[in-house]
Amino acid sequence: MLVLTASDLSISFGTDVILEKVSFSVAENDRLGVIGANGCGKSTLLKLICGELEPTAGEVHLARGKTVGILRQDDAFLAEDRDMTLSERMLAAFPDLLAAERRLAELEPRLSSGDDRVIREYTALHESFLASGGLTFRSRAASTLAKLGFDEETRARTVASLSGGQRTRLALAVQLVREPDLLLLDEPTNHLDVETMGWLENYLAAYPKCFIAVSHDRYFLDRVTTKTLHIEHRGAKLYAGGYTASMEQRKIDREIAERHWKNQQREIARQEAYIAQQRAWNRERNIIAAESRQKLLDKMERVERPKADAKGISMRFSSAGASGNDVLSVRDLTFGYGETPLFSNLNFTVKRAERIFVVGPNGCGKSTLVKLLLGKLAPKAGVIELGYHVEIGYYDQENQNLTPENTVLDELWNAYPTRTETEIRSTLGLFRFTGDAVFRTVSVLSGGERARLTLAKLMLSRKNLLLLDEPTNHLDIDSREALEEALSAFDGTVFAVSHDRYLIEKLATRVLLLKPPFAGFGDLFSFPVPHPGAAFGDLSAEVSARTAGAKTGASEPPPQSGKTAPSLADVPQQPSQKDRYLQAKQAASAERKRKSALDRLHAEAERLEAQIASAEEELYGSAAADYTRAAELDTLRISLEAQLMSVYEELEELK
Repeated sequence: MLVLTASDLSISFGTDVILEKVSFSVAENDRLGVIGANGCGKSTLLKLICGELEPTAGEVHLARGKTVGILRQDDAFLAEDRDMTLSERMLAAFPDLLAAERRLAELEPRLSSGDDRVIREYTALHESFLASGGLTFRSRAASTLAKLGFDEETRARTVASLSGGQRTRLALAVQLVREPDLLLLDEPTNHLDVETMGWLENYLAAYPKCFIAVSHDRYFLDRVTTKTLHIEHRGAKLYAGGYTASMEQRKIDREIAERHWKNQQREIARQEAYIAQQRAWNRERNIIAAESRQKLLDKMERVERPKADAKGISMRFSSAGASGNDVLSVRDLTFGYGETPLFSNLNFTVKRAERIFVVGPNGCGKSTLVKLLLGKLAPKAGVIELGYHVEIGYYDQENQNLTPENTVLDELWNAYPTRTETEIRSTLGLFRFTGDAVFRTVSVLSGGERARLTLAKLMLSRKNLLLLDEPTNHLDIDSREALEEALSAFDGTVFAVSHDRYLIEKLATRVLLLKPPFAGFGDLFSFPVPHPGAAFGDLSAEVSARTAGAKTGASEPPPQSGKTAPSLADVPQQPSQKDRYLQAKQAASAERKRKSALDRLHAEAERLEAQIASAEEELYGSAAADYTRAAELDTLRISLEAQLMSVYEELEELK
């Protein structure tokens, strides 16, 4: 059954068209991810669905009786909510149950009177109360708050006392506990640590109804969504599968569409050449043939060429020179605010060319650790030593190193006054600051634009140690992928704090886990990644094994069983070493066969394309006046193109 249908949905603000003829539907139990560049209209689409905005054209139809809940990026509570405690605000999400509870309490003392009306009202209301979850809604509210990181002490605080991130998590808790028929989530993983994101993913995977999630978190999208709506060029296309699967299908679709367009253009050129030749001969039968062919050409349904991808950012980090082998040494580092230590006795060494990522629960001191390494904070105890010829470049997640009064151009030029205006403008252009955009002041930039400007400053710094604090915050998916490529190609050392599991998975060579959920390592567990490109999965498996080992009292991680132990993000345990070897062997064999087939098909495609080109050259050249030879060449060309299309289809299946 369809819960939501959007038909030819369009919206404009003045002359600025945001969305145009967007159509899709959401059925019960669908998990739809919405992706696209910053500013493409993702949040606007959610506002259209929940009725906060009216479309310029088209319509949104919600099935009768269905409820909608929305979590916004910047969710704010009403003035009357601010004096409520967190527990009270959660319970306020159930006004009908609270009203029923009060009414039942009023009726209960009157039951002994024997009044039939009271008994009937109490019985009907009690049955409805039970059916609506009246016995469990309080425990569900408390459990949801706990799972989202609110302990009992915090639950007694008022909404007004919460930080921005905590208010966002509370807004998420309110929506989750209500369980609307259609749940709309706008960047739900913002302000969540890895543990909480893992819980949210498992919750949404088991969510009994449907939801639409706007997110730049690719790991999250792959784990929870089954369909993907990609918004680009003011339109949208629906794909099956999560983020990775949808991007693979999008690539294939674009290749097919481009090929169809090229084939049609080739056919149009062939027909136009034929028409021109017939008209050149200027005999009656030639004129008739030309006009007949022209009518067919005019009726041809033209294939539209796929639009090019929007220009993404481009960056490359270069170091001024190599540092010593030991880049950074930390020994017995302790820090805290007041008498309570935030962490104690941290010990680790950073080697040249390592890509180290720091993870851990919110509030464990990840950003504080970066500030200690920078010298912005003084440790309570311990030593921090930089190695030989180490030069530090720093990315601040709050972008506080920007001057609000500066223009974009001045911000970069003031940081590098020896660079020419051409060099500065060229760098800004790589980060999508072009034309008049370079004269905008920093104070009016969006979060994503500020992040790009900070990255532009960092790129020009030419440092050999990059300290990055949540570098992907505010970046869209294309920008995140550009950053991944730049960091992967960087010849220096990377030390980063991040909640972006996709980034960690792809790049990390070592992970530092602050406040590990198992004993024996103090406040820091250093994990060298055994399988490049699988960092987060490997770490989750290790945490799972050690946590299970601690529960069973084993000195070593126990062998894996059918039950999934608690893990960093509840990722299933990895197979045994023997199984991994056999799987790797089978995968390698299959990959060799696939590559061999690809090479063969590419060679066959090149051969056929060359034969088609040769046939067309003769057809439109020396054979143009020879009807017999032209017919033979045309038949040959059609046969070759059919063979080529078959090869293309085989290539698509193997990709």
